Amino acid sequence: MKKCLSIAGFDGSGGAGIQADLKTFTVFGCYGMNVLTALPIQNTCGVKSCYELPLSSIKDQLEAIFDDITPDSIKIGMLFNSEVIEIVADFLRARAINIPIVLDPVMVAKSGDLLLLKGSIETLKRKLIPLVTIITPNLPEAQELVGLKSDNQVKLAVELLELGPKAVLVKGGHLSGRMSNDLLLQLGANEIWLQSPRVISNNTHGTGCTLSAAIASCLALGMDIEHSCKIAKTYLLNAIKSAKNLKIGKGNGPVNHLYNMENNNEVIRLSME
Repeated sequence: MKKCLSIAGFDGSGGAGIQADLKTFTVFGCYGMNVLTALPIQNTCGVKSCYELPLSSIKDQLEAIFDDITPDSIKIGMLFNSEVIEIVADFLRARAINIPIVLDPVMVAKSGDLLLLKGSIETLKRKLIPLVTIITPNLPEAQELVGLKSDNQVKLAVELLELGPKAVLVKGGHLSGRMSNDLLLQLGANEIWLQSPRVISNNTHGTGCTLSAAIASCLALGMDIEHSCKIAKTYLLNAIKSAKNLKIGKGNGPVNHLYNMENNNEVIRLSME
């Protein structure tokens, strides 16, 4: 069984963060593990507050996992501040050589609450992004990272590659129109557009976490970056469609991570095509 590690924040309502990651890893047949970076108090309506963890506890968690179980892939989500970023980056530089790393540069929750302190973005760019296999920003995150207020996904992706990752997936969910297209750009390769129809739904809490965890799962299973992104996007599209008419919570409800439980082998079948 392939093993996936999520380094991310907490969501007690179960739609995002390490909870969404564990559900996604499991659907793909991977064994999921967690390192908790922060404790947001949140539900579908928003983030009520956020408690910082002792920095030593984050390093201790990482060491406990790596001393016992070597991950086949790593997904990174909420890191909250520069100190956490530095601890994670320094550890991975020393201990995660040749392990695929997916970075979802979580900055703002669906509710608009900050999940990465403003002064931490430069640390993220300098210390962590050069270490990762792929970074998966939405449009506002991509704009913030490169300091460019443009909706041109190609231009943003080119600028993001300059920060040092092997690949960039600039998500198009924040654009308007009937399609929600993501742009994949890898070093030395042509643009690849991942197209899907836009699903109008209030239940989109945790979509970024879910997509990046699905990519990490596929990389752990031995797929290349392009195939991993395509399978992950298909999985997320179906999870959004399946949750469209659900009523879970009073705000932005979660996607249905387990939509395929009626057909247990669907994701694995997709991954093999």
